[in-house]
Order: sequence, then structure tokens, then C-alpha cells
Amino acid sequence: MNEESEVIAFRLTLANGQIEAYRKRHDEIWPELEAALRTAGVIEYRIFNEPGDSALFAVMHRKKTHGLEALAASAIMRRWWDMMADVTVTGPDGVPMLRDLEQVYAMRQSG
Repeated sequence: MNEESEVIAFRLTLANGQIEAYRKRHDEIWPELEAALRTAGVIEYRIFNEPGDSALFAVMHRKKTHGLEALAASAIMRRWWDMMADVTVTGPDGVPMLRDLEQVYAMRQSG
């Protein structure tokens, strides 16, 4: 990470019992969606789950000058969210409900 990028984390929730469907869809993520994420400034994106729990924990390394707001309004993102709506908890607009997480510790790379 450098001064031109940042790491954020957030939590989202699976619909009950949907981890395998969620995992399968991400294993088959559309190349054009990954390309759109990269174009929007995402450098790295990881999602974690504790087996047996419905919580998902995501960590995203992105450029500080990212374009994620524009990506959220794009047709490809809308199609992805529509497809994922049955496996995640969403708001009335079909967008996954995210809760930002606050960083409490970071071990930095040594010199």
C-alpha cells in the first residue's frame, strides 16, 4: 500500500445457508465485472467467511481516486447484484447491505 491507495473493510450478510451458492458464483465471476472493478480502481479484493456463520468480511485495496460510485450505478454491477440478491441480505433496492468496519490495528511492512 502507498499514499495513493487505501485499504477498506466491510461486512455483509449471507442469506441463510447460501455460502456454497455465493462461493460458486464468485468462482465463476464474470471477467467483464472483474475488469470493471479494476478500471474503477480496485487493486485487490478479498471476501472471507467463518464456516457456519452468515457473516462475510471483505477487504478491498483500492486507489484513493477510485470510481466505485460510478461502478455502482453501472448496468454490469446492477446485473451482478440482481443475480446475487437471493444469496445475500439486500436493501429494498436490491443492493447488498454493507457495514463499514473500522481499522483498529495494522502491522506495516518493515523498511
